Amino acid sequence: MSFELPNLPYAHDALEPHIDKKTMEIHHGKHHAGYTNNLNNAINGTNMSNLSIEKILTSLDMNNMAVRNNGGGFFNHSLFWEIMSPEGGGKPNGDLLAAINNSFESFENFKSLFAKAAATRFGSGWAWLCVHPGGKLEVCSSPNQDNPLMKGVGCGGYPILGLDVWEHAYYLNYQNRRPEYIEGFFNVINWDAVSKKFDKKSKAV
Repeated sequence: MSFELPNLPYAHDALEPHIDKKTMEIHHGKHHAGYTNNLNNAINGTNMSNLSIEKILTSLDMNNMAVRNNGGGFFNHSLFWEIMSPEGGGKPNGDLLAAINNSFESFENFKSLFAKAAATRFGSGWAWLCVHPGGKLEVCSSPNQDNPLMKGVGCGGYPILGLDVWEHAYYLNYQNRRPEYIEGFFNVINWDAVSKKFDKKSKAV
C-alpha cells in the first residue's frame, strides 16, 4: 500500500484572507506532497507498507527519523486540511462544546490555552487539541512533525484539531506575526469535522 496526497476539500483561495492562495498552493502541493512521497519511499519493502498511518505512528521506532518526520508530516497535514473550511469559525456545539466546557471551563479558556500552545512552540511544530477515551480533552504542542500519536509526544490521546506553526504555513501572509495567524485560524476551523472526530475517538477503547 502506498499513501496518496489527499485532495483539498476546497479551492486554494477559499480560506482567504486568513490563509492566502499562494501559501495553500505551496503548502499542499509542495510540502505535503513531499512528505507523502518521502513516506512511501521510507516504508517501501518494510512491514509498515501495509499499515494505516495511525498504526505506523503509534508503533513507531522514534529513531526512524525518515518515517517519524514524513509520516508525521503526512498525518498532520491531512488532518489540517480536513479541519478547516471557508464556512468555518464560530464555536462548536453539542457534545464537543460540553466536553470543552468540562475540560477547560469555557470555550474562551480553551481558545486562550490553544493559542498559547501555538504561540509559544519554539521554532517549528504544531499545537493540538486531543481527546482521550471517555471524552476528556487536552491541549498540547509538539516539535517539528511529531504528534501525540507517537510514544511520549505531547498529551497523548488522539489529535482532533491541529495547527501548523511552521513558518512555511504563514510567512508569506503574516511574516513573523504568528499570533495574527493563530487568530485567523480560528475563523476557518471546521467545527463539524472536529466534532465528528471527537464523537468517534471519545468512544474508542
